[in-house]
Amino acid sequence: MDRSPIARRPPLPLLAALLLAPPALTPPALAAPLPVASPGQISLSRTERHLEATGDPVWELALLIPGQPPRRFDALVGRAARQAADRHQLGSQAPLPKGRYRISELSDIASGDNPELGQLHWIGLEPLFATARRGLGIHHDPSAGLGRRSGTDGCIGLIQGNDLVTLVDLVRRSGMRELDVRD
Repeated sequence: MDRSPIARRPPLPLLAALLLAPPALTPPALAAPLPVASPGQISLSRTERHLEATGDPVWELALLIPGQPPRRFDALVGRAARQAADRHQLGSQAPLPKGRYRISELSDIASGDNPELGQLHWIGLEPLFATARRGLGIHHDPSAGLGRRSGTDGCIGLIQGNDLVTLVDLVRRSGMRELDVRD
């Protein structure tokens, strides 16, 4: 999504959030930090797979945390027809440019925010290199595989909402602060 981050309401107090969230999507907010010497790595790579219904290329977000099994999440990045567009151009709806990104924020998405972002969490990303792109992040893609709105405006859109809940928990507990976009 190539625009400034949307205004987000401050997170609800922990007790209210736990009471209001559906049980299956409640992140283990009270989980202890993972006992690792290094926070691990997050990377994004294009796969050879595509969504059958829309032709969107499926990307893989991989987490490697020392002492933990590798975790992989399927994502859409940009729009299917914009995969070859200029990845540094603002508004291109192309995938994120290759390079390293700093994880700038982990926040909840309120129900009144942009419906294209899903209704769970937002992980903000800031490029650690020169580019015109901004307002990038990781979120759930509720339109994945559902017609011409499938895909994102350039963000990493996880196909499964529960994957985002797991990802946010792992990033919080591990202390990971960077993402490497490899393709």
